[in-house]
Amino acid sequence: MHLLLRIVLSLGLFGTVTSSIYCLMVIAAAVRFGLRKRRDERAEATFLPPLSVLKPLHGTEPGMERNLETFFEQDYPEFELLFCARQESDEGLQLARRVGARYPHVDAHYMTCGEPMPKFHNAKVYSLEKLDSAAKHELYITSDADVRVKPDYLRRMVQNLKDPHIGLASCVYLGTTTGGLAPQLDAVGKSVEMTSGVLVADMLEGTKFALGATMAVRKKSFYDVGGFGELGQFYADDFVLGNRLSKQGTGVLLATHVIRLMVQDSPFWLSFRNQLRWMQSTRRSRPWGHFGSGLTFAMPFGLLGLAWGLASGHALLGLAWIGLAMVNRWLQAGTILRVMGDDGWLYGALIYPLRDLLGSALWLGSYGGDHFYYRGKIYRLKGGGQVEAME
Repeated sequence: MHLLLRIVLSLGLFGTVTSSIYCLMVIAAAVRFGLRKRRDERAEATFLPPLSVLKPLHGTEPGMERNLETFFEQDYPEFELLFCARQESDEGLQLARRVGARYPHVDAHYMTCGEPMPKFHNAKVYSLEKLDSAAKHELYITSDADVRVKPDYLRRMVQNLKDPHIGLASCVYLGTTTGGLAPQLDAVGKSVEMTSGVLVADMLEGTKFALGATMAVRKKSFYDVGGFGELGQFYADDFVLGNRLSKQGTGVLLATHVIRLMVQDSPFWLSFRNQLRWMQSTRRSRPWGHFGSGLTFAMPFGLLGLAWGLASGHALLGLAWIGLAMVNRWLQAGTILRVMGDDGWLYGALIYPLRDLLGSALWLGSYGGDHFYYRGKIYRLKGGGQVEAME
């Protein structure tokens, strides 16, 4: 028993130190990001080339109509909106047509691509290839259907491509939901957990990846990394695109513009499964970075400290330990959410210790297997993040 307590104490101390160092790094990275964000917001948007906005669609979901409307309401001189779904009967494509009918002044086009070819295990990339073939302009803005933006979104995102040496820019996002606790934990995870890692990585080594929710990207960049057929073999196509461009010496930026990513009101088991799928993908895309991220969580090590305190007769010390872990997560979440401009930052910060526990469980679960379920099919993740459909 004495040996077990020493092991628990050692693990708790080690994890508390690493998560505290990480929290300080997050705060420093957030301050750095906030200064850049303030500077960019004050700068005049003078680079306004024509743009093609590419939006793959597959089905519909609550709130999607408003998501689409925000793209038709852009304050930008010349752009086209291109939508693509697998079939003409797709509800998402039909919704886009109905929304577009209310904005006749916007140059919008709607198309289908059919079912993905065998090499395209990533159906989104298959749609992007079709959209690429129809786009009139050389500069793209890509975005997912669950993205909601402000009227200056195109103006702000395209400024990142003003330098011809920059091939891609993507941005962090605020997870937003009207649902219950499960989607709220998912949303604050997207806002804080993901953004923390991104900002720290950008501070330490620059941006060597992309976040696919939305990107400002050159048409040429897709072909520089092997084309859509190559990217379509990966689940995390955005990471591969940004990582390969960076290795080639092409500039990859983290934009300071912040968008909203709408999180659906799903039951806990479905929300957990969806988040686990992304964790599994991250483990395959960057295995060592993912492994190290296990040391950034604070609450599991706080619980170890509490368990040690209760079992060793130091209950007050154990309670102080778990309290310190909670303060750690409150500081991290509060800093990130305020820098990103979240009006509901206080509630997000308050529930973040619970999200930290959930995140650590997802991290552990990501090592439990290579198969995942997505849109009616079972897939298997392979080395490097490649994905294949199971027969």
